[in-house]
Amino acid sequence: MLPNHAPLVIAEQFGTLETLYPGRIDLGVGRAPGSDAVGSRALRYNTAEEDFPKQVSELLAYLGPARPGQRLIAYPGAGTNVPVWLLGSSTYSAQLAAALGLPFAFASHFAPALLMEATEAYRDNFKRSIYLDKPYVMVGAPLVAAEMDEEAQRLSTSALQRHLKLIRGEPILMPPPVDSMDGLWSEAERFLVESRLSLAVIGGPETIRRKLAQLLRETKADELIFTSDVYDHSLRLKSFEIAANAIKTLS
Repeated sequence: MLPNHAPLVIAEQFGTLETLYPGRIDLGVGRAPGSDAVGSRALRYNTAEEDFPKQVSELLAYLGPARPGQRLIAYPGAGTNVPVWLLGSSTYSAQLAAALGLPFAFASHFAPALLMEATEAYRDNFKRSIYLDKPYVMVGAPLVAAEMDEEAQRLSTSALQRHLKLIRGEPILMPPPVDSMDGLWSEAERFLVESRLSLAVIGGPETIRRKLAQLLRETKADELIFTSDVYDHSLRLKSFEIAANAIKTLS
């Protein structure tokens, strides 16, 4: 969340990571404060002073090669050329990513409503740059995979409860799954939660394969990124393994 940080500090932090682990580091930057009003105040977030395009350009300059006579240099950071992604849940970052010729990742794992509009705007307005020759889109999706559809549906109640807590303004620590959501939410809350998770990929191996194929077909995504709100860590890892195996069959 770039407005919470000084671009020079981020450049040096990710420059350090790139120096330690060459070729393994990506940097995703978003415009939102990433918290509620209380957290935003604690982070000194100030919308009146925000200039996100300027911050992104400054960050890119710090990560690029140092120019002759440049007085302020990110160290380490300068010349590392860490790949920078723009993250967004609206058309704003899509348009900026297109203008700067950067890859774009859409937060459809929790805000899918504008996915198609944003990715279309990005692709239509993309300008070639030193970073990319053509548009490159990543799409986020919630994932809950298990050996059987029924088991995956039960495990997915952890994600449903977590999003329910989020819209209620409650702490969102991962809750264990339940047999039924009946009685835990109102119809209005159910609508809001299911709207946030409308792109969720939930099911057994064959269902996962089918839903991933549909997601890729509809979004034309170059890359997918998953969140898996599964309470048991071993089952969460299993969820990723099932999805990885499903993707192999699609290629």
